[in-house]
Amino acid sequence: MTYVVTENCIKCKYTDCVEVCPVDCFYEGENMLVIHPDECIDCGVCEPECPADAIKPDTEPNLEKWLGVNAEYAKSWPNITQKKDSPDDAKEFDGMDGKFDKFFSPEPGTGD
Repeated sequence: MTYVVTENCIKCKYTDCVEVCPVDCFYEGENMLVIHPDECIDCGVCEPECPADAIKPDTEPNLEKWLGVNAEYAKSWPNITQKKDSPDDAKEFDGMDGKFDKFFSPEPGTGD
């Protein structure tokens, strides 16, 4: 089992989760984070830290797409271990449907 960052992280990108991760398995894209599935130790401490409820265990149904997104982009995006300010408009996007098709960016973030 691993944890997976899902669609609701897009354009919210709260980073509360990265500081509690004991193995530093979060990677930063331009407008979302992902978890490296081979580095995650399944401890679950990140899940309750996410204000957008975007982190899920991979045992939940219908996460295949997100498992792929996390695995693919964790290979090329920079590691992030320190909390940053979320975007000023994050609350406007929290809970919005269809964010992947509308807003997902494959571009990397800045990392630490």
